[in-house]
Amino acid sequence: MLLAAGRGERMRPLTDSCPKPLLNVQGKPLMQWHLEALLRGGTQQVVINTAWLEQQIVQTFGSVFGLQPLSIKGQQLSLSEQLQLQYSLEGRDFGAALETAGGICRALPLLFPAQDSLATGVFWVLAADVYTPGFEFAQEAVTRFAASGQLAHIWLVPNPAHNPHGDFGLDAASGLALNLPKDDPQPRYTYSTIGLYHRDLFAPPWCHMAPGNPLGVKAALAPLLRAAMDAGRVTAELYPGPWTDVGTPERLAQLNWP
Repeated sequence: MLLAAGRGERMRPLTDSCPKPLLNVQGKPLMQWHLEALLRGGTQQVVINTAWLEQQIVQTFGSVFGLQPLSIKGQQLSLSEQLQLQYSLEGRDFGAALETAGGICRALPLLFPAQDSLATGVFWVLAADVYTPGFEFAQEAVTRFAASGQLAHIWLVPNPAHNPHGDFGLDAASGLALNLPKDDPQPRYTYSTIGLYHRDLFAPPWCHMAPGNPLGVKAALAPLLRAAMDAGRVTAELYPGPWTDVGTPERLAQLNWP
């Protein structure tokens, strides 16, 4: 699931007429970097939640995304060379974004159709407004997580200047993510907004929204994650590669500096 519903307040005035996921980074829309990486990693289906100026996103990417033209000398690309895209239109349905957990709950019926008896319950979640060109959405990571019995596995990054105190700790011995008290001296790292999740995290006892979030409840993801961490149900690892939260015009300009 690709999270692309935010208003991008800190990016104004750039986002007054363009949704943040479509802002240009190194010659292509920001969220296209993620779509390309997902396709290279073997993902075949992506659900994108939208709200602010959502029709621009739908019109830009449509229902199919491929790294090559859709037809080469009359030969259609196989499904393994394409991403099938679906949209959870929060703007159309509720008039505004539902925040992270609310948006994920809303999109679960698209991620896991009732007739899909082969679904493992595991899915990627990533924010469309981060730039991490070297991240690999490897199927080995999916397989390993599915066998772990955990509710989430998240990637952490060294703290950037705009988040010096970090978000979560990491127990190197066990690989568990830690919800550290404020006075705990252990190091904290920043959540990259990339993670593998099991749909059980978005059901009781962790989450109490109705299936499919039909009422459009707005809810953040962090409280669910922290509760699951306290129960030892979230693992993590550090990602050492390039990573930028493209949250301000200044950071965007730095990425596009020649």
